[in-house]
Amino acid sequence: MGLVAGVLAGVSSYVFLRGLDYVTDVRLRHPGLVWLLPVAGLGVGIVYHSAGGRAGLGTGLVVSEIRTPTVGVPRRMAPLVLVGTWITHLFGGSAGREGTALQMAGSLAGGAARLARLTDHDRRVMLVAAVAGGFGAVFGVPLAGMFFALEIAPGHRLRLWALGPALCAAFVGDRIVTALGYHHAAKPVIHWDWNFADLGRAALAGLAFALAAVAFLASLRAVKSVVGTLRYPWLRPVVGGVAVVCLTQLLGHDYLGLSLPLAERALAGVPTGFSVFALKLLFTAITLGCAFPGGEVTPLFVIGSTLGAALSTPLGLPVTMAAALGFVSVFAASANAPIACTIMGAELFGLGAVVPLGVACVVAAVASGRGDIYRLHHASGAKHAR
Repeated sequence: MGLVAGVLAGVSSYVFLRGLDYVTDVRLRHPGLVWLLPVAGLGVGIVYHSAGGRAGLGTGLVVSEIRTPTVGVPRRMAPLVLVGTWITHLFGGSAGREGTALQMAGSLAGGAARLARLTDHDRRVMLVAAVAGGFGAVFGVPLAGMFFALEIAPGHRLRLWALGPALCAAFVGDRIVTALGYHHAAKPVIHWDWNFADLGRAALAGLAFALAAVAFLASLRAVKSVVGTLRYPWLRPVVGGVAVVCLTQLLGHDYLGLSLPLAERALAGVPTGFSVFALKLLFTAITLGCAFPGGEVTPLFVIGSTLGAALSTPLGLPVTMAAALGFVSVFAASANAPIACTIMGAELFGLGAVVPLGVACVVAAVASGRGDIYRLHHASGAKHAR
């Protein structure tokens, strides 16, 4: 099961990442495309409303099928979210990529499980492996992918059964993406001779990152609540598109798409103001809350790293270190996945700062309460409910 899930996750993630790089390059060369975001939103909204069905529940459905299996993940989810996310990024929506990778891997693995007539238990194991493969492949962090999938899986028994397949799928998915010629951007290797005072500062930073995660979840929930009152659900992305266009004219193009240059500058040691993380949070909450397809994790990386860079001076931390703490901790708090995020920090930034990273991730996850971006999406109902 792990091998099959890993192959499906790796190949689909490669296709997605190549297409995402292409549409992002097109948008950067033609910044006026953002004016068409409301029109693109209309198309996405109509397609999802008329043909999406349960696929509109997004990543929350994949996670829900792991936790409480029902009829499975629909096959239509993979092509819908693939093309939909490309459209979101082509026209400037502020979204990520992990949601697309997980949905594609879950949809394809679910289809394979139905063909093989697997039991509910084996189907859940297959989905856990698919999540591990998708996460590991799309970010180049196979160990973190395995731990992330196990952290969202309920119960020790399922985690034990899924351990081997998840490990296999995560490494296979990552190796396939690399073997096909896609290389993830390198992150700075951090060498930090930390002391116990630095661990205290990391813990304080973790509290701030928890607040950012809570603010993100609250903003996402608020946007969903406002657009949920619209009589025609397919108009939600149109409203979001208009809002993003207006904000772009006021604030510039830095917050569109993945916004990776913002995170790269923070990780390179360039201090930022507090407005940067807040504006990226706003753009992302509007885009995703108004039902544009895409993921949450990359925007959370950007939100966390820029907030960390802004906090570096008041906390007395090196800018790069504070940015790295935020990079993983805001996501740890938003997804309740501190172990996976600590492992991700080690894979991305090296082992030299793994203890401060772990402290920040655990504090952020505990302090943020039981908020969960994937449970939020599922509880909100289908993005384009009829």
